[in-house]
Amino acid sequence: MKHGLRACSIKCMKNKTPCTETDCRMFIEFEQEYNCCLITIWENGPMTLRQIGERIGVSFARIKQIETKALKKMKKNKLLL
Repeated sequence: MKHGLRACSIKCMKNKTPCTETDCRMFIEFEQEYNCCLITIWENGPMTLRQIGERIGVSFARIKQIETKALKKMKKNKLLL
């Protein structure tokens, strides 16, 4: 798994069919990238908060709130300097 994709992700890309495993933690409702966040990252690399919001169906402002809270937790737990 050198490239970071799961076997199911590779299968979806090979068959050009969106994933239907809605209970998978990598599932996102974004058929253009086969409903898989791993494929999204693999195809696009770093993305803006707006691009992330588009893919998961929430506003830029909400994504910013989530980012701020996550960074605060990371600093508190000394995972980020």
